[in-house]
Amino acid sequence: MGSMHAGHHDLILRAKEHAHAHGQRTVVSIFVNPTQFNEKSDFSKYPRDLDADCDFCRDLGVDVVFAPEVEMMYPPQISIPVPTLPDVVTLPGLEDKYRPGHLEGVCQVVARLFDVCRPSSAAFGEKDWQQLAAVTAMSERLARPVEILGVSTVREPDGLALSSRNLLLDAESREQGLAISRALFAAGDARTASEGERVMCEVLAQGGFEPEYAVVRDSATLLSPKDGECRALIAGFAGGVRLIDNAPWPTRG
Repeated sequence: MGSMHAGHHDLILRAKEHAHAHGQRTVVSIFVNPTQFNEKSDFSKYPRDLDADCDFCRDLGVDVVFAPEVEMMYPPQISIPVPTLPDVVTLPGLEDKYRPGHLEGVCQVVARLFDVCRPSSAAFGEKDWQQLAAVTAMSERLARPVEILGVSTVREPDGLALSSRNLLLDAESREQGLAISRALFAAGDARTASEGERVMCEVLAQGGFEPEYAVVRDSATLLSPKDGECRALIAGFAGGVRLIDNAPWPTRG
């Protein structure tokens, strides 16, 4: 959605690498999508600087920047449907619970972008893990010929996951936000999922971070963990700014 940073840098390089290997071009879409904001005030204050973003993409050798107006993505005379939603959008009780309508908007705009741009692959960051899982499941459900590339979260030296929302943090709220990565890393050595969740809540409380959730879930379904890979996920507020982050669980061995 723009306001480019080092996390986008890695997304673009991953997309370029994949495109080059297949003799294709790299397109970066920049669009602050109104349908995925459940708070109008959040949409209005979302950081935007298209000129700087285009310079950022040009410096990285991007072939095309696709920055449509809202009227192009959602023509007034045409109803753009929300695709049938996979279970990972509706069942986990994570972003689907705390940002109602958000993932529906993500699926709607990504399906629309795929229709307009016709990509053979698309890179998404792992920082928003439920979004990545939702897009992957949606593409499979719709039989889209699009390979979804997950790109690892980029962190600042102090551990804070890079996000355009970090621009909204003052010194105090940024310090609160640092509790997220500390909690994720501390939970990585827990022997059970429930112990990992308890550790995360303790670390977050010590750092003054207000969590909406701090859970360990199955990586694919985001439901209660059984066998297979798991993910620790946190979302909540630092000084009124909502932040999310996640990490593989457990991290030991």
